Amino acid sequence: MIVTLPRLGEGAESGTAVNVLVKVGDVIKKDQTIIELENEKAVAPIPSPAAGTVTAVHVNAGDKVSVGQKLITLDSAGGEAAAAPAVVPQLRSGRRPEQQSKNAAAPTAEDYVYHSPSGAPPPASPSVRKVARELGIDLARVRGSEAGGRVTMADLRAYVQRPQRTAAAAAPSVDFSQWGPVTKKPVTSLRKAIGKQMALSWASVPRVTQFDEADITDLMALKQKYDAAYEQKGAKLTLTSFALVAVAELLKQHPIFNASLDEASGELVFKQYYHIGIAVDTEQGLIVPVLRDVDKKSLLQLSKELPELAERTRARKVALEELKGGTFSLSNQGGLGGSFFTPIVNIPEVAILGIGRGVLKPAVRGQAVEPRLMLPLSLSYDHRIIDGGQAARFIRDLSEAFEQFPESKVKL
Repeated sequence: MIVTLPRLGEGAESGTAVNVLVKVGDVIKKDQTIIELENEKAVAPIPSPAAGTVTAVHVNAGDKVSVGQKLITLDSAGGEAAAAPAVVPQLRSGRRPEQQSKNAAAPTAEDYVYHSPSGAPPPASPSVRKVARELGIDLARVRGSEAGGRVTMADLRAYVQRPQRTAAAAAPSVDFSQWGPVTKKPVTSLRKAIGKQMALSWASVPRVTQFDEADITDLMALKQKYDAAYEQKGAKLTLTSFALVAVAELLKQHPIFNASLDEASGELVFKQYYHIGIAVDTEQGLIVPVLRDVDKKSLLQLSKELPELAERTRARKVALEELKGGTFSLSNQGGLGGSFFTPIVNIPEVAILGIGRGVLKPAVRGQAVEPRLMLPLSLSYDHRIIDGGQAARFIRDLSEAFEQFPESKVKL
């Protein structure tokens, strides 16, 4: 039998083979992984639908593979092989079928065009029209999920995430070699996914960034005091782990920062859970895995989980489920250098905290000037939901949380 690439999930029609795990002559079992496919930010295994002997391999690592394309030829022992699975683990949305929107991509999705007998454009709110205009998207090509074909921001987001040619993608190619020597390499699926998400956030979220500094001189002394004890427990005490504890507590005090805007219903959703995304710099690009229930974990637990999660992320071993469900994000660039920056909100979240490198600065304490270790903080937020006063109070409270971090939370 010929094994082909099955449907990948909502709106996903292709991926890149990052690993081919079988070769001609291999005897494989049913459900054994034959290739690992990268699509967007996830790498998922593609299982064999039957047992047998591999007689041909039709793809190589690095090949782009589309739904229905040949993967391997299998000599199935003992009769007719089982049919390929209808859907492999979802690479893009990860939602169960009952959770998928009415706008889920169909084979004819790219051919959809809105038509009104009166010639009127498709119904949509001004904010949706603005985002579509800035992204160069013809709203008539976006299938609306609401009554009368009304296009929502979720519909627009689903359209952007489909592998379709937009106006930007159709721009003419420039021959840069006319001015000198060049080298080329294909843009990875991950890089494309990051680009789409950042462009959508930039166009749809009126972002403001609030800056402040925190005096972490005492906090770093506390860290140094307990470093060895944490290492004996198999944990690494870092500034990020301190930040996780402080942020989880503040999100309870400032619930608007742990909310999301449901544009379809016009409601604010206040979440009673605290899942914090951690921006991880990998060789392939930025990936944001999510630490669950941060508020329920001790500093020791977080100090164990954080480096383990970061390592699996760099090795591209995180599951798709670990990239979803975040309520707030944190990006610590202190280890790389730099000071203040303007992180982009990871929609549908409404805020993200950026941390720079701590720097010794002269600071007035009482009547004296002393050298103190000052930490740059950058809080970007969705100004549709959060006002400047709320952001100022949040970042000020965060600075105080760093400066007055209780030793009782560090003791083992």
